[in-house]
Amino acid sequence: MAEEDLQAQDSSAVEGERAAPITSRFLFVDVAAQRAKQLRRGALPRLDRALSHGPHKLERTAMEEVRSGLIHYTLPTNYEGAPRGVPKE
Repeated sequence: MAEEDLQAQDSSAVEGERAAPITSRFLFVDVAAQRAKQLRRGALPRLDRALSHGPHKLERTAMEEVRSGLIHYTLPTNYEGAPRGVPKE
């Protein structure tokens, strides 16, 4: 599993700027899982509660935040999409 550095707690991020849409469903799951972990540990949701229809599980909230571009993420610097065990030249 690729480790993403979520910048959820970074207050220096521009508030109005949206993250680029995630096209890989595997990356989407990884980012949403990391965000759900942050929410379980006490992070505040970034979605408007007025727009939601009733309470949702934290995982659902995390997926909606990622889908709407509220969560910024970065890939590891050594990530190139190469299979494991293949030496880099």
